[in-house]
Amino acid sequence: MTEARVRVFDERGWELSPCSLTKAQRLVSEGRARWREDQPPAIELMRAVELPVRPAKAEEGSNYAGQRVLLHICCGPCATYTVGRLRELGFQVTGFWYNPNIHPWQEHERRRESLAGFAEQVELPMLWQPGYEMPAFLRLVAGRERFRRRCAICYALRLQAAADQARAGGFDAFTTTLLISPYQEQELIRRIGEHLAEREGVRFYFEDFRRGWAERGRLTRLYNLYRQQYCGCIYSEWERYQGEACETYAPARLEAADLHAYFEEALEMLEHL
Repeated sequence: MTEARVRVFDERGWELSPCSLTKAQRLVSEGRARWREDQPPAIELMRAVELPVRPAKAEEGSNYAGQRVLLHICCGPCATYTVGRLRELGFQVTGFWYNPNIHPWQEHERRRESLAGFAEQVELPMLWQPGYEMPAFLRLVAGRERFRRRCAICYALRLQAAADQARAGGFDAFTTTLLISPYQEQELIRRIGEHLAEREGVRFYFEDFRRGWAERGRLTRLYNLYRQQYCGCIYSEWERYQGEACETYAPARLEAADLHAYFEEALEMLEHL
């Protein structure tokens, strides 16, 4: 039986993509949403959600036509819309898998294999980082496990690998599927990507892909991809299922001072790689 869908609004009353009843109940229990007096059931988030205007489809001869972009991919579902969007803009897209944050090993492999199946279906060329560098991730975040703080370091670790691959492969730009998720700190991703672009001499392509989040869900079902239940690291699994954090929860969105501090710390940690 298909699970009931719940309408979702932000605090300004803007309607967003619907979610499952299970997810709605979890958001309410966590204090991140409240029930509305609507029929059928609906929830209202305790924050505003910015929905960017989707850029117009690139015309033939656009600045991106024929350019090669290396797309760091965190999972198959997040690749679905993002690959299509970049191709729509005229980019020649190559995927790149490097996610040492994903725990445990079997979860890492399940996501990797799901992505491989999707890449084959859509004829997406892939670069696969060999091995499993989980110890490198753990060394970097040890003592910095707080939500958002550890995430900044995780972004930097994966984007540094993507920038290195893009430079070595002669790509015109690099970017990441992390930009599609409403659960990731997009401004941190952008700052780190642009910093690495300047340092490595290869452009970081930024677009707020979150406009395609609902389409991501549809395409995930269409391609029958594995849908993970937590972000990736062992800390996010703990927080997802236990309902508590290894340290005090960080706010849903960072204040400017915290964002700057986490950005600077992530860059410092890159120097130890």
